[in-house]
Amino acid sequence: MEKIWLAGYPAGIPHEIDAAAGGTLVDVLERAFQQHRRLPAFQCLGKQISYQDLDHGSRAVAAWLSARGLGVGKRVALMSPNVLSYPVVLAGILRAGCTLVSINPLYTPRELEHQLKDSGAEAIFIFENFAATLDAVNCPQVQHVVVTSMGDLLGFPKGAIVNFVVRRVKKLVPPWRLAGHVRLASVLAQGAALPWQRVQPSRDDVAMLQYTGGTTGVSKGAMLLHRNIVANVLQIEAWIRIELPETEHPQVVCALPLYHIFALTFCGLVGLRLGACNLLIPNPRDLPAFIKTLRSFRFSIFPGVNTLFNALLHQPAFATLDFSSLRMAIGGGMAVQSAVAARWQEITGRPIIEGYGLSETSPVACCGPANRKAYSGTIGLPVPSTEVSIRDDEGVEVPLGTPGEICIRGPQVMAGYWQRPADTQAVMTADGYFRSGDIGVMDAHGDTRIIDRKKDMILVSGFNVYPAEVEEVVTQHPGVLECVAVGVPDEHSGELVKVVVVRSDPALSAQDVRDWCKTRLTGYKRPHQVEFRTELPKSNVGKVLRRVVREESRARSAA
Repeated sequence: MEKIWLAGYPAGIPHEIDAAAGGTLVDVLERAFQQHRRLPAFQCLGKQISYQDLDHGSRAVAAWLSARGLGVGKRVALMSPNVLSYPVVLAGILRAGCTLVSINPLYTPRELEHQLKDSGAEAIFIFENFAATLDAVNCPQVQHVVVTSMGDLLGFPKGAIVNFVVRRVKKLVPPWRLAGHVRLASVLAQGAALPWQRVQPSRDDVAMLQYTGGTTGVSKGAMLLHRNIVANVLQIEAWIRIELPETEHPQVVCALPLYHIFALTFCGLVGLRLGACNLLIPNPRDLPAFIKTLRSFRFSIFPGVNTLFNALLHQPAFATLDFSSLRMAIGGGMAVQSAVAARWQEITGRPIIEGYGLSETSPVACCGPANRKAYSGTIGLPVPSTEVSIRDDEGVEVPLGTPGEICIRGPQVMAGYWQRPADTQAVMTADGYFRSGDIGVMDAHGDTRIIDRKKDMILVSGFNVYPAEVEEVVTQHPGVLECVAVGVPDEHSGELVKVVVVRSDPALSAQDVRDWCKTRLTGYKRPHQVEFRTELPKSNVGKVLRRVVREESRARSAA
């Protein structure tokens, strides 16, 4: 297809980026440390760390890892909420040349064990509130366990408020025992005393294994090479620069979890390149505390998902904040609802600019121009050096205005799924496009609107839930004969998980199913609705017709 979208690029946005000029992620980090040395890099609970602090702390982590033989090709896991230790550990893992394995801290032992074993992680940095989860995992290849805490890097003694918060968090720590573990403070002290020689991975080395779901129910690691992520950093920078003067160092609200690829790339890595200060929000669900924190932070960039924007708009105190420094709000992860977008612009004076991407694309593939004056309801245009092709089931490009699968080609597209060549082949076309599984329509200007999903994946508040994983867990219950999981609309989270169950035990209740899932699936994957039937709709060959169940369930929800 002719790149018709280029005509819609605002002045100043290049059609192509030179990804090779960016080097590796280690190069991105080193340049940021040198160029922005004295600027604040991250802020949390009233404490700031500078780029110089980040340099010193991450160098110590890298030296500690290197001294244990953990370097290029070795996988190191990080399981933590947004606290000050996160960027220090993240940068340390990358500077040691290791591959980062980001893990959702709310995972159950079953989910955590799969990800650790599948990635082959030999070390993990884990926030102490979730150490009990690791305690329940049998994963002997993990030889090094580092426990972090809320108090790390807060520079005690601190004020009464910070001390109260830390004490309160510690009370929420379930009992755990992790033989041979060390604390982050010890790692930092030991690493600072070790000699350090910079490690330089190649641009083709795997920087991150970003796990995503699969139609088989098996979570797969998208292999994001250094060149993939650096390309996306440069693409995003080029895209938003038209709203940010070269001399401005933005203040970024980082309420989205850094273990999610959207926040990791957009807030963490692009932020570092721009010399930004990221405001880390450990618990954005505590809306009064979140808004109180925003009151003292002159934020200029606000990335979020529809559920976060909507929740804030329902808090009267949010409308009393000062939005005069806000330059852009970026919506991703899930569709932004038009009513939410309209209310956001009414209160803040700025539109929500919607973007689109996946873990497999590092993540940004498309975005609305940052200088748009109103919400468009589309995912925008392909970012520089990116091609989007709308194709039918046979892989043939469809005419403009015709629905088809959104396929993406560009330097940010993953190298494949970790140790899963068949799965990789299934999502890549012969001419190098990644099949997104989303159905969209491109207009004559190259602007695309998503209308459906080809895959059965359920999208809950921007997080992927794959039905097969939920079904696998539910069918392990002795009272379940068979089941199917589908997504049903929800005004708050976009979709919720529903399971339709055929019982082998007539006494099985919906609460029994929910209780079974509670210890086996993290919160957003658990079924909110449970329906019982005597049979499931099936094809002539006995395959459960999930689409039929989904359409029936959505029709009932709309009634």
